[in-house]
Amino acid sequence: MLELIMVIPLLTGVISMFVPVWIGRGILIVTALLHLQLTVFGWLGKITPVFPDYFAVTHEGMLILMVTSFVFLFISLYAVAYMNEAEISSEPIYTGCTLFFLATMSMVTLADHLIVLWIAIEATTLMSAPLIFLNRSKTALEATWKYVMICSVGIALALLGCFFVVLAMDLGGVHVPISFSSLGTVADKLDPVWLKAGFIFLIIGYGTKMGLAPMHTWLPDAHSEAPSPASALLSGALLNCAFLGVYRGHQLMYQAGLGDFSGNILIGFGLLSMLIAAIFIFNQTGYKRMLAYSSIENMGIIAFGVGIGGLATYGAMLHLIHHSLIKSSLFLSSGNVLLGYGSKLIDKTGNMAKLFPKTFTAFFAGFAGISGFPPFGIFISELLIIMGAFQQGRGLEVSIFILALILVFAGASRLVTKMCFARCDNPHILVKENLARTLPSYALLLASLVLCIWLPDSLYETILSAIATIGGGVNG
Repeated sequence: MLELIMVIPLLTGVISMFVPVWIGRGILIVTALLHLQLTVFGWLGKITPVFPDYFAVTHEGMLILMVTSFVFLFISLYAVAYMNEAEISSEPIYTGCTLFFLATMSMVTLADHLIVLWIAIEATTLMSAPLIFLNRSKTALEATWKYVMICSVGIALALLGCFFVVLAMDLGGVHVPISFSSLGTVADKLDPVWLKAGFIFLIIGYGTKMGLAPMHTWLPDAHSEAPSPASALLSGALLNCAFLGVYRGHQLMYQAGLGDFSGNILIGFGLLSMLIAAIFIFNQTGYKRMLAYSSIENMGIIAFGVGIGGLATYGAMLHLIHHSLIKSSLFLSSGNVLLGYGSKLIDKTGNMAKLFPKTFTAFFAGFAGISGFPPFGIFISELLIIMGAFQQGRGLEVSIFILALILVFAGASRLVTKMCFARCDNPHILVKENLARTLPSYALLLASLVLCIWLPDSLYETILSAIATIGGGVNG
């Protein structure tokens, strides 16, 4: 029963809110392990959906589900140690909502029905909002309301896009289920005008949740105010789920022969997101906001690669995987920084290399990885996207792409260097670092290193099968 992947965390989430904290922590870890095991079974085709009209195993969905489940396990291991030292009184709420969040993200990746996908993405907003407000500060309340309001407006526009896609189904009385797999078989018969209108609203709606500019304004506040394990989930998992909604829309457009239309829109939003991130990252005063703008940049990179097509699409999928691993690691390391210095401000940190050597190693390595330096996988993914863009004759677009990468690195490197090496006068260390809070970051970085050197055949074939549906491939 494929649906168990989302039902189990939903049930354990309810239980964890009514048991002692130490039992809730055990439930969180056990659920993460069980979820990963069920995801592997789904990946191998050993479990099938009970409701095939609404849920299905797709290559792109299983890829994002596997990434989500993998990072969730290590974030959960970190969260147990983090919550213990952060002394957050509402830990049962965190544990329950985190498991609900996992259930809704799993639902997104398994959804094949147009409206079920919309419901699942909206549900991720409702389940993750309490995580942002967990600290119950004034700024957390503001960030939560901004997140809920902006994303809900975006999701409402996505619903309008779904209605336009349904209106495009003028098939002469022939009934076709409103599922992506069924629509793909009759895509060439859909009304192109309604389909184009539907995609525009889908990318604006789901792009809001994905963090594409100019609909990104909720993201820096939400990522900054949420506890670090929740920030890691928002950036390393949630944004991918929102991207899946955009990807499915682009997939349908390609099958209808309108891939150039949707591809150019994706390129435009991708480059705009990268440039917005490049501009705003220079003046950031908080390191978690800096990482949030980095997420906006990387979502733009993925959108750009998918829009270009060919080899760049393969690079975009690799980028999605490595961004989730490295950015999750960075947010976990930022949690250690926050516990140690007691501040989110860059000016209140410094000399991390000496004061917190284990955290420094993970944080600086993560920064190198997210900036595209070898031997981390983002170096390969960005190189493939650039090569794919040149193959498609997109000289101007790839020039803007490279410029944005350079600007983001220039802005972020100044801030990271200050955190790691600048003198910190009279530092007051609140909490010392320990292995329980550093090993998960190292494990996620190690996963990126391993996948850069060795990509399992099953993962390689899954990526190829996923991008084949939008004209992507390693042969351009």
